[in-house]
Amino acid sequence: MSVSMRDLDPAFQGAGQKAGIEVWRIENFSPAPIPKSSIGKFFTGDSYIVLKTTALKTGALRHDIHYWLGKDTSQDEAGTAAVKTVELDAALGGRAVQYREVQGHETEKFLSYFKPCIIPQEGGVASGFKHVEAEEHVTRLFVCRGKHVVHVKEVPFARSSLNHDDIYILDTKSKIFQFNGSNSSIQERAKALEVVQYIKDTYHDGTCEVATVEDGRLMADAESGEFWGFFGGFAPLPRKTTNDEDKTFNSEITKLFCVEKGQANPVEGDSLKREMLDTSKCYILDCGLEVFVWMGRTTSLDDRKVASGAAEEMIRSSERPKSQMIRIIEGFETVTFRSKFDTWTQETNTTVSEDGRGRVAALLQRQGVNVRGLMKAAPPKEEPQAFIDCTGNLQVWRVNGQGKILLQAADHSKFYSGDCYVFQYSYPGEEKEEVLIGTWFGKQSVEEERSSAVSMASKMVESMKFVPAQARIYEGKEPLQFFVIMQSFIVFKGGVSSGYKKYIADKEVDDDTYNENGLALFRIQGSGPENMQAIQVDPVASSLNSSYCYILHNGSSVFTWIGNLTTSTDQELVERQLDLIKPNLQTRAQKEGSESEQFWELLGGKTEYRSQKLTKEPENDPHLFSCSFTKEYLGMWLFVIFWQVTEIYNFTQDDLMTEDIFIVDCHSEIFVWVGQEVVPKNKLQALTIGEKFIEKDSLLEKLSPEAPIYVIMEGGEPSFFARFFTSWDSSKSAMHGNSFQRKLRIVKNGGTPVAEKPKRRTPASYSGRASVPDKSQQRTRSMSFSPERVRVRGRSPAFNALAATFESQNARNLSTPPPVVRKLYPRSVTPDSSKLAAPKSSAIASRSALFEQRLKTPPQEPSVSKPPKASPKKPESPAPESNSEGKEEKKESDKEEEGEKSMSSRIESLTIQEDAKEGVEEEEDLPAHPYERLKTTSSDPVSDIDVTRREAYLSSEEFKEKFGMTKEAFYKLPKWKQNKFKMAVQLF
Repeated sequence: MSVSMRDLDPAFQGAGQKAGIEVWRIENFSPAPIPKSSIGKFFTGDSYIVLKTTALKTGALRHDIHYWLGKDTSQDEAGTAAVKTVELDAALGGRAVQYREVQGHETEKFLSYFKPCIIPQEGGVASGFKHVEAEEHVTRLFVCRGKHVVHVKEVPFARSSLNHDDIYILDTKSKIFQFNGSNSSIQERAKALEVVQYIKDTYHDGTCEVATVEDGRLMADAESGEFWGFFGGFAPLPRKTTNDEDKTFNSEITKLFCVEKGQANPVEGDSLKREMLDTSKCYILDCGLEVFVWMGRTTSLDDRKVASGAAEEMIRSSERPKSQMIRIIEGFETVTFRSKFDTWTQETNTTVSEDGRGRVAALLQRQGVNVRGLMKAAPPKEEPQAFIDCTGNLQVWRVNGQGKILLQAADHSKFYSGDCYVFQYSYPGEEKEEVLIGTWFGKQSVEEERSSAVSMASKMVESMKFVPAQARIYEGKEPLQFFVIMQSFIVFKGGVSSGYKKYIADKEVDDDTYNENGLALFRIQGSGPENMQAIQVDPVASSLNSSYCYILHNGSSVFTWIGNLTTSTDQELVERQLDLIKPNLQTRAQKEGSESEQFWELLGGKTEYRSQKLTKEPENDPHLFSCSFTKEYLGMWLFVIFWQVTEIYNFTQDDLMTEDIFIVDCHSEIFVWVGQEVVPKNKLQALTIGEKFIEKDSLLEKLSPEAPIYVIMEGGEPSFFARFFTSWDSSKSAMHGNSFQRKLRIVKNGGTPVAEKPKRRTPASYSGRASVPDKSQQRTRSMSFSPERVRVRGRSPAFNALAATFESQNARNLSTPPPVVRKLYPRSVTPDSSKLAAPKSSAIASRSALFEQRLKTPPQEPSVSKPPKASPKKPESPAPESNSEGKEEKKESDKEEEGEKSMSSRIESLTIQEDAKEGVEEEEDLPAHPYERLKTTSSDPVSDIDVTRREAYLSSEEFKEKFGMTKEAFYKLPKWKQNKFKMAVQLF
C-alpha cells in the first residue's frame, strides 16, 4: 500500500511511539487528542479512536486500534471514526488490528484498558449535545454483567429493571448498594464490587457507605430493608425478559465474501482455506457475532475504506447490534481469525512491513517528528533470571518400577536419560519458605515409570495440603529454574531403573548405559557456573558443534574439545565439569581445527558437524486464560464434562479468582494456577488440565507437548510465577472466604486487603538473603564442586548423625520424603560426623541411644492415674521425661501401632518431641455457635470471635460429632496435632 502525505492526519503525528493508551475524539469530522486526565471518560453522543501500544519482549511495538461509537453519536461521526482508524493504521505501518466498538457491546480487550469499567456520561460535542455536569447527586441504577471484565449499563431506576440473573448497583447520595441476583455467580459478584469501589472513589470521594443485598433474603436485615425502601418496599421480581440485545446469533456458520467495487460477493467453497484469499483484494468473513475484514497487503487505502464500509452496512442491515467488526492486515491475522480456516499457512512478509513503516517514518521525520518508536527497537539485552534461590535443600528420588529410591547427595544432579526422577526443593522465598516438587522424564524413559513419577509427586503435594508448587519437566526442555536448582547437571545415556532394564530386554536392543571406564562424549553448556550442564551424546564426530565445548574420555584417556565459536565462559565450564566427570586425570586439550589423530579415531573418523548453537523455545509475552467446566447430561446418569479457556487481556492479580483455575502461557512454559476454593477433584486434575491446554494450543503457537508445566496453588505463588504480574500482593491470598467475601472486606476496608492469618516468617537461617542472589553472592567453584564438600541440602550434621543410628534401607518408606529439619549448625560445617567436636559427638550419641530406645519400646497402657496439673518448670537436663511428654509418646504409638513405622514419621515424632512442650488450654465459658458459621469457608461467618480457636465456640454435642472426642481430650493433644484436626474440619 502506497503512503502519501495526504493520507496522514496531523493529529496522528508521533502516535504509537511508546507503550500506553492514546485517545482521540471526533470533533468537526477530525480527530482531536484527549488529555491523559480525561482518558477513560466517554460521552454517549461522541465517537472516539483509541490506540493501545504494547512493548513486546522482542523490542517491537504492537498496536491495537479501536473506534468507539456512543449510542447517540451521529452517522457522520461514526463514519469519520471508521475512516480515520484506517488512516491511523497506515501511519503506523499497516500492521495494527482494528476493532469496532459499540456502546454496551464492547470487546473484552477494549474494556480491559479501562478497568474496572467505563460508565459513559450523557452528552456530546459535535452531535449538538452538551456534556452534563451534575450539580446534585442523582440516584442511579446500573446493571453489571461479566465474569472477567464488567459491562456496566445504566437502567431505569425501577423495580421492573431488577431480575434474578444479574447484579445491580444502586448509587444513592449516602450509600452504594450491590444487589446480587440469586442466579449470579460468585465471580460476577466479586467483579461488580470493583465497580462499586470505582463509583465510590469517582463520585463520592471514597467516603460513602457500601452495602450488599442478597436476592431472596427479603427484609432479613436493615440494609435489605433500606434497599427495598428505595423501590417502595419489597415485591417479587419479574422474570428476565428477552429483548433485542439478548438475542444470540449462530457463530458456527461462517461465510466468506470478496469485496469488489463496493459490493460483497459470496466466495464459493466447501471449506475455508488460506488459498482463497488474494493479496490484491479485501474480504469479509461473517461469523455472526464477529465480522472480520481481511485486507490484502497490496490493496490501496481507498480499497480498505470501501471494504470497511461494506462490512458496516452488512452489520447494520442485518440488525445485529452485538456484532463486532475486526479489521486485520495480511500477515498479521489474529488467532481467532486463523482458527476459522481448516488449513492456514502463515506467510508473514516482515520485509514489506518494515519497508512500509520506514517510508512512513521518513515522511514524518521531514516534518520534524521524532520517529524512533515507529522503527523496530533492538531487543533488550537482559540476562535470563531464574527467580529462585539457589541455596535451598534438595532431595532427589529415582523412580524404580512402582517405587522410588532416595539418591545420595553426591548423585543429586546426575540423571540417566532412560530413567525418571522426583525431586523436592525447599528454599527461602520472599516471605516464607517455599517448596517445589517436580518430576523429570528422560528421553529414553518408559511410560509406566513416567506415570509412577507423576503419581508419587502428586501424592507428595497432596500430603502437604497442596502447598508446594509442582513441575513436570522433560529432558531437553528444562527451564532455567531447574538448572539453578541442580547447579551442575549431568545427563548420562541409558538407565539403571528396573523399568528401563525390562524395556531393553523386551526390545532386545543394546544397553548403552554410561560406563565411566568406557567411551563417552559430553556436550558442555550453560550460561555460568550456577547452571552448567553436561549432556552425554553419541561418541561420533557429527555430534560436535563449533558453538560448544566437549569432554571425551575412554578409560584413562581424557580430551577436551574447544569449538571456535565458544566463549571464555564456555571454556571455564569444561574445567568445572571435569572435576565431576573425570577428576584427578590429566586431560589433553583439542582446539577445533588442530585435533590429534587419536581424538578422531575415538570418534570413528572425522566427518561434517554443525556450527550453529542449539536454540531453545523462546519465552514470549505471557497470556492469561481462565478455565471453566460445564456438564452436559446425556441421560439419567450419564453426562459429559466440557472445559473451555477464555483469554483475559491486560491481566492483573485481581483477575485470579479463588474458585477457578487459570493458565499463564508464555510459550516456553505453562503455569496452572489453582485457587484455594477449587473443588478437590479439580485440584488433582491440574496437571492434566495443563497437558490438555497444550494439546488445545489456543494461541495456535505450536506448543511443544514436552513444554514444562507448573501447578501453582493459591497462597504458594513462587517468584518465578509472580513475575508475570505488574505487582503482586501476597496478603490477598492470605484472606479467607470466596472471591466475593474477600473483595467485600477490601471495599469496606478502604481498598486495603485484610489478612486473616499471620504470614509465615522466613526461617532464621535464611534471613537477609535475596530471592535471586547476584553474581557476587553465588557459590564459588571450591564451595560447590570440591570432592571434600558434598552438598547435603536437606540435613544438618546433627540430623545425619541421629538418622544414621536407626536408618535402614528395608525400613525406609521411600514414598514419603523426610521432613526438612532446621539446621543446627552453619552451612559451612562439614556433614562428616567424625569431624565434629568431641563434646557434640558424645551428646549426639547419647541422645541417639535414648531416641532409639524410645522407638523400640512397645506402647503400654498407663498404670497410674493422671497426676494433678503442676506449674511448668524448666528442666535442668534433658534426661528426665515429664509425664505429659509420655502421654504424647503414647498417642504417637497408638497412631502407628499397625504396620511398620516409616523413617519420616519417626523423625517427625522425634523432632516434635524435642520442641517446647505445648501447654493444655483451659476450656472457657464461651457462647456456642453453629458449625456452618464457624468454618473458614462459611458464607455467613460469626464476627467478634477468636479466629485461632474457632472450635472452642462449638457446642459439646457438635464438637464430639466433628472431632470424634470431647473438648477435654482434644485440648490434651499437642498443638501440632490439634491443628491437623482443625484443618480437616475447616476450622483452621
